[in-house]
Amino acid sequence: MPVTQPIVLSPAQARVLGVLIEKEVTTPDYYPLSLNALVNASNQLTNRDPVMRLDDEEVHLALRRLEDLGLAGRARAADGRVAKYEHWLGEAFNFTRAETALVCVLLLRGPQTPGELRSRTDRLHRFDEITDVLGGLQKLMERESPLVTVLARQPGTKESRYAHLLSGPVESAVAAESVFVPRPAVSAAIRTAADDPAQEDRIARLEATVAELQQKVDALNRKIDDLFGD
Repeated sequence: MPVTQPIVLSPAQARVLGVLIEKEVTTPDYYPLSLNALVNASNQLTNRDPVMRLDDEEVHLALRRLEDLGLAGRARAADGRVAKYEHWLGEAFNFTRAETALVCVLLLRGPQTPGELRSRTDRLHRFDEITDVLGGLQKLMERESPLVTVLARQPGTKESRYAHLLSGPVESAVAAESVFVPRPAVSAAIRTAADDPAQEDRIARLEATVAELQQKVDALNRKIDDLFGD
């Protein structure tokens, strides 16, 4: 059922909801999650920012509030004597898979740039191009009650960061108009860089190095996650 109450999640509630969304995709054989698995996944050292130390009671209280909001709760079709828990984000918001992935990673890792989101959502949904990420963010910002906002660019950075609004307004948020960069504009930026061959070569080498390092970090994180996440 669609959400009808105002949503302002606490950090624990946001973490628990993000975990349920993530584990449905990454570990479907173990989903819905038991309370113990949910606590362990909420306190993972990888793919979490900030790292938290939630206990059983804190997670249980978070689940009760999420159930009140119609976002998550006891699994409706779970068998056995051990209680299992699931999210109901699809019923609440009717997200696409792309939107679900973006919201999930923002819940688990806080404000991020489009490049970071593209890399970190890979296990949940594959974005072929950065413009696909921007398009998904734009849809989330254009909802009647916006669920994502863009933050003021930090000094010395080239990319703006985006944050979810499920925990209320975010400091340093700026107006979201003209956030989406259409493909022609991206192509124009590439052509501008191409006017300086030396600069283009340097950028290409840096991008290749960063991409290689990111792949290695993500692969290592996945191995650690598989070993200790559940």
